[in-house]
Amino acid sequence: MPAPYVKHSVGLLGLLLAGVLITGCAASQQGAQSAQLPAGFDGSSQQVELLDVADRRPLPELRGSSVYGDTLNLVDYRGRVLVLNIWASWCGPCRGEAPELREVWQETKDQPVQFIGLVTRDSEVASQRFAESYELDYPHLMDADGSLQLQMRDSVPPAAIPSTLFVDREGRVAGRIIGKASAAALRGFIEELLAEPEREHRS
Repeated sequence: MPAPYVKHSVGLLGLLLAGVLITGCAASQQGAQSAQLPAGFDGSSQQVELLDVADRRPLPELRGSSVYGDTLNLVDYRGRVLVLNIWASWCGPCRGEAPELREVWQETKDQPVQFIGLVTRDSEVASQRFAESYELDYPHLMDADGSLQLQMRDSVPPAAIPSTLFVDREGRVAGRIIGKASAAALRGFIEELLAEPEREHRS
């Protein structure tokens, strides 16, 4: 059963409430409980949630080819705050959030933060065009059949596109945005996770 999501920080909560418009709350809450979102989910409904430290679980080992064909393994980014954005070129809300992602990615390039895209149910050509069009020059992992997203079903419903997972520096899923991400929400999560004391990685 998925671990319960809680709004963990008063500071983060204030940022999110100030910067994020949450719509479709009833449908989103139902989706969180069942790990399924209603048919017709279009990314406009949104959940913004941070996991309590005691409830965090490791991100599944995600590896494969990038949109340009080279090998990408997310374990290589352990020790950084990981922002894992799930998107597809055919997804309207993904186009809407792309400038927000680029803005915060540019702001955090000199910090121990890594943005990664997970491109689900899409082609390499369309994915490349999308990433280049919005200047999302961070790595993107191909998930043409949706199997990688399915491995994360305890954290994000398989139908939820776009979604963004936040992984702490120990490789544990620490929070999520289901639906279109805003720059304010992205900054809030990143600042919260960077402020946490860095612990030694467990073998």
